[in-house]
Amino acid sequence: MEIIRGLINVRDKHKGSVVTIGNYDGVHLGHQVILSKVRERAKALGVSSMLICFEPQPREFFDEYNAPARLTRFREKVELLKHFGIDRVLCFKFDQKARTMKAREFIDILVDRLAIRALFVGDDWRFGSDREGDFALLKKAGREFGFEVTDTQSMTYEAIRVSSTRIRECLERGEFKAAEEMLGHPFAITGKVVHGRQLGRELEAPTANIQLHRYRAPIDGVYAVEVDGLDRRYQGVANVGVRPTLNDGLTKPILEVHLFDFKQDIYGKHVTVIFRHKIRDEKKFADLELLKKAIGADMQSAREWFAMIQGGNH
Repeated sequence: MEIIRGLINVRDKHKGSVVTIGNYDGVHLGHQVILSKVRERAKALGVSSMLICFEPQPREFFDEYNAPARLTRFREKVELLKHFGIDRVLCFKFDQKARTMKAREFIDILVDRLAIRALFVGDDWRFGSDREGDFALLKKAGREFGFEVTDTQSMTYEAIRVSSTRIRECLERGEFKAAEEMLGHPFAITGKVVHGRQLGRELEAPTANIQLHRYRAPIDGVYAVEVDGLDRRYQGVANVGVRPTLNDGLTKPILEVHLFDFKQDIYGKHVTVIFRHKIRDEKKFADLELLKKAIGADMQSAREWFAMIQGGNH
């Protein structure tokens, strides 16, 4: 799969493409159905399949602090997309220039630069300055320039539309099974292990710190987790949040993971943290001694949960 950052890096533009456009946050089952249709149509037409996305996402550009929490960062999304056979991901930088682009200019890009043969988008998708472009305008352009425009049909889960919003709501409630069924894979966060304050050693729970590089995370609290990316899969307990007890001025959440029965040095490694069960919400404690006791209880709760699952009693 080819990752293209910016229109200037598009090559072989005259060979044609079948395109879908959107955030594809989480690459959930609804997204996977669309990607399958895009891939099949591209194969039938003998052209490449392409996903167009924007970084930052438009809502993050307009209000970074209050935009919906991402299910996947760009790197995580790319890794998921690789499994679904898309030939190219074209990532546009969403900035002031992109914000003021006219709808007709965007259509010209699809036609002149990408040689579009077919487009898959939702009938509620809007584009161009002040959201002037809509599905009707795309259909009109399709008739004018000879490309197909297909409305992507929504999937449902328990009679509710599968969406990134719905999945975020499940994650907030700790409903990881429901989220996994809609995602088609367990909810996980991938990141690089970095140096922290090493306070976990004093609390008898040394942790691997992973920067999330975002102002909001889709989850918050303490969880039983599994971790991939090391010599084998490990179990552990993780905290996602701003560490209110430590009063260290964090504004962006971080992910801290304590692995059970583990003593290796893993600074600099990229690991994947798979969230399995919510233990409790993040909480501010009066002092470090109370925090230490709570961490001990969290570790015990996580071990008991994993033991129950392995025993087949869940």
